[in-house]
Amino acid sequence: MRLRNAAVAAVSAIGLVLAVPGSALAATGQFRYTFRNSDGYELVGFMNNPVSGRCINLPGADDDLPPAYAPENATNSPAVVFVGTDCQGPDWLLAAGRGGSDRLKLRSVGFL
Repeated sequence: MRLRNAAVAAVSAIGLVLAVPGSALAATGQFRYTFRNSDGYELVGFMNNPVSGRCINLPGADDDLPPAYAPENATNSPAVVFVGTDCQGPDWLLAAGRGGSDRLKLRSVGFL
């Protein structure tokens, strides 16, 4: 009887664990960058708690405009910034809590 109760409890626990949705992996904090809009005005873009493990094309940094620059990774996760959209082209690893210079250009980013 005890073995049967233990088996029921174990199966119930596994079912409970599988039924509770897990949280999506995300870097905690904010990622900021500077870009120029089509009128030439300098703007600051940002992402709060960006999703990890996925390529993110920067809004306002499309191929028709100059690339964004001066990224600041104020998250708890390293970021890889790419010169091209869709995480293509040369890349640079930007450690958590670090910023890049105005010379560091980017159009997309991924968080590790």
